[in-house]
Amino acid sequence: MISKKMAQEINAQINREFFSAFLYLAMANDAADKGFNGTAKWMTLQFEEEQEHALKFSKYLQDQGEKVLLGAMDAPQTEWSGILEMFQDALLHEKKVTAWINDLYTLALEEKDYATQSMLKWFIDEQVEEEANCNEAIAALEMVGKSANGLFMMDRQLGKRKED
Repeated sequence: MISKKMAQEINAQINREFFSAFLYLAMANDAADKGFNGTAKWMTLQFEEEQEHALKFSKYLQDQGEKVLLGAMDAPQTEWSGILEMFQDALLHEKKVTAWINDLYTLALEEKDYATQSMLKWFIDEQVEEEANCNEAIAALEMVGKSANGLFMMDRQLGKRKED
């Protein structure tokens, strides 16, 4: 049985996951506006993935007999100087998400909530992947610098991302 405190914290994470989705959607829109269609596709897939994360948390709460409570969200940033800045901001955001997931896991350990610990292990592994994907894109974008040809090639490469 899940505690009220844990349910409350998971509800907060559901809302944060939906904010993450909107942040990636804002990045996708800005990338498309700037002509970076490959980056827009990458960010759109990330938007969809973040929605799936929110739904996964929601289903878990419902499976535990708890109500999902959606709250108001702040509007995300809507413009970046370029795709490198987008990925740098995405990495900073993913690090926050990692910290939130880790806090949930710590609470589950403190409460001896084994079911929630088990569920959260998937998210812990997922966050390693999320940060690695951002780091990989940042490293490549830093290599190409301001080269128009390099940015063009990098954008095309980012557009080859497949749905997970």
